[in-house]
Amino acid sequence: MSDTRTQKQRMLAGDLYNADDPELAADARAIAQWMDRYNAAQSHTADQRLALLRQAFASVGDGTTIRPPFHCDYGYNISLGDGVFLNFGCTILDVVAVRIGDRTQIGPGVQILTADHPRDPAARATMLEFGRPITVGADVWIGGGALILPGVTIGDGAIVGAGSVVTRDVPAGATVVGNPARILPPR
Repeated sequence: MSDTRTQKQRMLAGDLYNADDPELAADARAIAQWMDRYNAAQSHTADQRLALLRQAFASVGDGTTIRPPFHCDYGYNISLGDGVFLNFGCTILDVVAVRIGDRTQIGPGVQILTADHPRDPAARATMLEFGRPITVGADVWIGGGALILPGVTIGDGAIVGAGSVVTRDVPAGATVVGNPARILPPR
């Protein structure tokens, strides 16, 4: 039986999909136009920027701040809790869900990357890709320049050190540092 789902439906399900699909290309153009507006809104009030975020994202809690410039793939897969803060230059590749919990603070230049590719070179040559969701809990601190890779969950109250590359889940309350990020022993 053939798969009758659209490429967008496949993408949202985390299955292999073609990113060059016309529907996804239209979504990418729409968010590019939104990013042009948002990234030019640095001098706007916090309430004006919050209203812009709510136009593009799945959900945005009260008191959430993203300092421009900001980049994402689609926007509609991003959910942010109350009081979330993203500093300058963050990127979220949101081909599937990205959820960030209340009061989480994210440093400048952080990349949250749900997009993934087949490991086999022959499969990769087909230009199909897929995504794995990322969840960041409440009260998390992610230091500047960190990379959060596809499929990772970061538990409530965790700390990710600046420049860390997070390849695995981080337990609640843990501190991870390095490349790949490793858990530091409690102090």
